[in-house]
Amino acid sequence: MENFDEVSDLENFFQQSETFKNNKPFKYAFVEEFFKHDFYEKLFETYPKYEKDDGYWSTSTEFTKHQFYRGWGKYNPRYYVGNEPDPKLSPEWNKFFRFLHSDEFLNALKKFSGVAVDKMKTFRFMLYHKGGFQLPHIHNDGPSTLIVFFYFSKGWEKGDPGGTYVASEADESKIIFEPCNLDNTMVILQDGPYSAHGARYITKDVERKALQVYFEGYSEETGWSGKGYYGKDKPQGSL
Repeated sequence: MENFDEVSDLENFFQQSETFKNNKPFKYAFVEEFFKHDFYEKLFETYPKYEKDDGYWSTSTEFTKHQFYRGWGKYNPRYYVGNEPDPKLSPEWNKFFRFLHSDEFLNALKKFSGVAVDKMKTFRFMLYHKGGFQLPHIHNDGPSTLIVFFYFSKGWEKGDPGGTYVASEADESKIIFEPCNLDNTMVILQDGPYSAHGARYITKDVERKALQVYFEGYSEETGWSGKGYYGKDKPQGSL
């Protein structure tokens, strides 16, 4: 069994468990210092660079502007991510990818959230530039789906827009929480009919580097528990 002690000790993560379980109108939490410092700095330094025509980065126009995304390796980020390594990324990113697949982390997620997730479903790097935003929206894939955002952006200040906010409705005037620290932090939310989230218009000349990961219930007999955009009716294809 691989040792993941250098990735995270999960202490800061579990400190937010009760907050997650008690938040309304849906379950969500904000976690600071998720990664151990040295490991985080290596992820930050080797976050994949955006290159317009490299065949890996794409531009999203769904609810958003100036959002660029990249999947893991050869896999289409809309479908199941698989578990093969990505030789174009650093050893640290590959180790973190294995950590997300590991029983250690999946069991921690279930204990933290009380949500019956079984495996990682999708993985995408998400990059915004100045002028980028994402309108408030709700996926509603299902109650056994967790959406996790990891942030790798330095220099963010209190009040700066761009972090993934959560809202009581799909309306930017209904924001109930917005992170202002995007340096080694995460937002985790349980998907459902009220799980509105988005990102306000970025006004500074900065890059918002993040990672969006879906975890979901799964069985060999019935497939993924979720539906819709990342639903089990979609083929498990790759690029």
